[in-house]
Amino acid sequence: MKRTRLGAGFAARFAALRGPPFRRYWFGSVASVGAFQLLIMGQGWLVYELSGSPLQLGFLGAASSIPTIIASLAGGVIADRVDRRRMLIATSLFTAALLALLAALDGSGVVAVWHVLAIAGTIALIVGFDFPARMAFFPSLIGRKHMMSAVALNAMLWQGTRMFLPALGGVIIALSDTWVVFALGAAGFATMAVVMATFAPAKEASPPAGHSGREFLDGLRFIAAERLFLTLILLTYATTFFGISYVQLMPAFARLLEVGEAGFGFMLSATGIGSVTGTLMVATLQRSPRLGRLMLASLGCAALSFLAFNVCVALLSGHPAGYPLAVVCSVFAAMFTAMFLVSSMTVMQLAVPDRLRGRVMGMHGICFSLIPLGGLLGGAVANATSPPTAAAINAALLGAVVLIVAVTQPSVRRLRGARAGLVGADTR
Repeated sequence: MKRTRLGAGFAARFAALRGPPFRRYWFGSVASVGAFQLLIMGQGWLVYELSGSPLQLGFLGAASSIPTIIASLAGGVIADRVDRRRMLIATSLFTAALLALLAALDGSGVVAVWHVLAIAGTIALIVGFDFPARMAFFPSLIGRKHMMSAVALNAMLWQGTRMFLPALGGVIIALSDTWVVFALGAAGFATMAVVMATFAPAKEASPPAGHSGREFLDGLRFIAAERLFLTLILLTYATTFFGISYVQLMPAFARLLEVGEAGFGFMLSATGIGSVTGTLMVATLQRSPRLGRLMLASLGCAALSFLAFNVCVALLSGHPAGYPLAVVCSVFAAMFTAMFLVSSMTVMQLAVPDRLRGRVMGMHGICFSLIPLGGLLGGAVANATSPPTAAAINAALLGAVVLIVAVTQPSVRRLRGARAGLVGADTR
């Protein structure tokens, strides 16, 4: 009986893949998401190699985030008005072209820090249109009962590629150079464009005829009126800005731990291992009648794990135990973070009206741009103090935010899971 239940739970996690359209989309996304992981890894290493400055890593974070935040404000509106398939084809092709340009500059030996920052900023602008379209496109490929599975699979896609590809990228850089990583990234985005072209043009209802500015405000009003949405989005922003943003300083952490390119790649991969583990645990978490409390507890544990990571780097640099302990802390931090992020995104995908999906999920998607933006703050503080000190301060701030939400926001505390795998909330 126990084995049967475990098998059923495992099958439920992958139920969305039973549908051919979602399966094709998901496997196609492996190429572009994997390319994005290589891009993040390669850009960080190249900038630090060219400059040796944590502050320049912070500038890279700003270039990789601010354009996305600005573009997301319009990207969500556009995703609710146009054929999302064509939008994803365009964003994938533009990104592939930019990565090919970066590979050419790097391979020819003329690349400078400003080249990397400029291309990172342009790609970030494209991501502001790409992400809302992705989040609004895939729900049309599945039934409501498979939403939790689809959200978890999409999260696992990002986390799984982060588990393997940074380590592979580190080996590639050690054996060749960073331009090879960028060339592979260009091929990945081009592949995604080809896969999206295999879908038939969407047969959707006519887009809203109102002014786009008014439609954007409609999305903001919805979020502001729904206390649960507002709280979860703001809590997600804090998670990425104060917590996950420590990955922007990972090249500096790798240098302090004296582990080189391959070690740097494995440190990033360790966060992927933790994230996949957390995502696999989400199905059980979302059936709990204490879903909200468990989500907050997970995020509190993530903040403690972030803090422990920085203590390991600060106190054990040069010690044989420093690197493995830091990796273990990264695994736990990513695991607890994934449990919160996947659960909160499922709650919102199930509750948001489809006519507002692009706008609301576009606002939620800004959270991922706050990772590199948080890196800007961390880079500035690290430049004045040290990378572990900067990231430890951010971890402490995240813990404070979680505590404030736990005390003041009953809409999150009362959130309940449903045994059918769907999510409901008591927001009284």
